[in-house]
Amino acid sequence: MSDLVDTLALSLPEAEALSLTEVALALDQARGANDPHAMAVALERNLQLWTAIKTLTTQPDSRIPREIAVNLTRLADFVAATILKAGTQIGQELVNTLVNINFQISEGLLEGSRRKAS
Repeated sequence: MSDLVDTLALSLPEAEALSLTEVALALDQARGANDPHAMAVALERNLQLWTAIKTLTTQPDSRIPREIAVNLTRLADFVAATILKAGTQIGQELVNTLVNINFQISEGLLEGSRRKAS
């Protein structure tokens, strides 16, 4: 699939939405397989992704509206704290929470991208 994605011209919000979705799916698959190594990899990818999101939202020249940036920063802090505290011993409910956060933010990014395109 990455070859296909490489050939598509994705906007930044679309690329971010894709990354969030891919990590959400990786978390879900690791949980379903009850695979601690896969869970560790997925959690690390999720932490890296949310660290990048926080970095983008806290840049002085960010074009992200202030209210959205604050909310994304808070979510990034929550995701990081959750992952760092629980590690690979993370419970089902917290994995569900992380997966749902990623999917919801992904949907929001795509919706915003659609509105800009219209």
